[in-house]
Amino acid sequence: MNAVQGQEAPHRPVLYQETIQYLTAKNAKRFLDCTAGAGGHSEGLLRESSPDSELIALDLDPTAIALSQERLKPFGNRAKVIKASYLEAPQVLQAQGWDGVDGILMDLGVSSMQFDQGERGFSFRFDAPLDMRFDPNKGQSASDLVNGLSESELAQIIWEYGEEKYSRRIAKAIVQARPLYSTFELAEIVRKAVGKTREQQDPATRTFQALRIAVNDELNVISQAVPNLIELLQTNGRIAIISFHSLEDRIVKNVFRQASTDCICPPEKLICDCGHVATVKVLTKRPITASEDELQTNPRSRSARLRIAQKL
Repeated sequence: MNAVQGQEAPHRPVLYQETIQYLTAKNAKRFLDCTAGAGGHSEGLLRESSPDSELIALDLDPTAIALSQERLKPFGNRAKVIKASYLEAPQVLQAQGWDGVDGILMDLGVSSMQFDQGERGFSFRFDAPLDMRFDPNKGQSASDLVNGLSESELAQIIWEYGEEKYSRRIAKAIVQARPLYSTFELAEIVRKAVGKTREQQDPATRTFQALRIAVNDELNVISQAVPNLIELLQTNGRIAIISFHSLEDRIVKNVFRQASTDCICPPEKLICDCGHVATVKVLTKRPITASEDELQTNPRSRSARLRIAQKL
């Protein structure tokens, strides 16, 4: 068992081999892991690269930071784990005296480790306070949103971030049942509002996803962060991004597409005057997905999509 909260470190992260293989190519020496988690990808990058390679890992979750620090101890000064958002990556690198990196990794969304911590409120498998914050010491919790937003605001969040067709019905049921403070309470309200469906997944899944995304402002943070991260890459450096649902993947795909295009003028313009120059080459025409072997050992990998771009 791991010393951190008696929790065993998770097994190999999703799309591990593919990610490590792409990022350690081209004699990469400096890495930035934007989403440290339990340190699995970070460990792999340092093991599979040259003995003098270095890595900075970022995370907002105190438990993730502690787990990563413990896991990366054998690498000594080659690894630094820092509490920061990937939005702060440029400032973090500057503070460490780094002028760029050769490889960047983002493993988006909530980790299985966080799902398994019932007290964090990410999962309706456990009865816990409605929290869902990556950084439990900052910002509004899911409870704040559920009990404070109007019915129309809740419906919009559940529709937009959860792609839930019953969003209005769910929002109405939530408002009528307020106040709600626990995961079990909310999940039961959502299930009753949705009723029986032919879907295999729990009816509360999309609502919980939507609230988590809203609480952590995930999509806006990704949209802002990815272009800035591309700027941190050295020539031939690579950025690898793993996403777990269509909203994240769409953002990554669009940012990569724009960054790999010379002209971004509207199609109706006959003469280009945007001055935009491509900065990356996309190495994955289609996202890489999990192999059959990985699907059997790690069901969570079923929704994982890996996209990779290389700095020109």
